[in-house]
Amino acid sequence: MLKPTTAVALALLCAGAMQSARAQGWRLECLASDDVCRRVTAYVLTNVKPLFSDATLVDAINTQNATFAKITNIQINTMDNGWSDRSDKKLIESRMHNSVSDLLRQKKDAGKGTIFEIFVFDNHGLNVAQTDVTQDFNQGDEAKYWKTYGTASDAIFIDKVAPDDGRNISQVSLTIKDPKTGQAVGAATIGIDVDKLN
Repeated sequence: MLKPTTAVALALLCAGAMQSARAQGWRLECLASDDVCRRVTAYVLTNVKPLFSDATLVDAINTQNATFAKITNIQINTMDNGWSDRSDKKLIESRMHNSVSDLLRQKKDAGKGTIFEIFVFDNHGLNVAQTDVTQDFNQGDEAKYWKTYGTASDAIFIDKVAPDDGRNISQVSLTIKDPKTGQAVGAATIGIDVDKLN
C-alpha cells in the first residue's frame, strides 16, 4: 500500500500528465477509468512517446507509406488474411525482424513487464514493426487507427482495460508525426499492464 504522501504525489503527477498532454495540443480520449487513464498517460508520455521521434522509426513508416501509396483494399485484405492465418511467413518475418522492431523490443524490455507489446503502423493502418505478432496485419479498421491517425495529428486514444494472457492490459494508441514536416505519418499502439503501474 502506498504511503499517503506517495499516493498524493502520484495523483498530482498523473493529473499533471493529462493536463500536460492537453496543453501540448494532444486530443485525448480515454475509455478506461480516470485513474487508469491518468497513470497510463503519465507512463506513456514519459517513457515511450520520445521513441516515436526516432529517425529510423519515422523513416521506416515513410518508406512503407511510399511503397503502399497505391495499395488497394483487395491487396490489403489478401495481406491481412495471410497474416491472420499465419500463412504469409515472409510478411510476418519482415515486420518482426527489422531495425525498428529491434528498437521497440529494447523499449519493451526496459519497461520490465509494464509494456506488454508495442506495434507501429503506417497511414493505412498496416503494421511496420512490432515486438510481438499481432492478431491482424491491418489495424486500419480498428479504433486504434481511426481514433489516432484517422482523427488528428496529435491524438491519444486509451482503450478500456481487457485481459490478455492473464494480464490486465490497456492499449494506448497515438499518432506519430514526422518531426521534419510536422505531418502525421502513422500511429503506434502500446499495451500497458496496468497492474505494473505505481
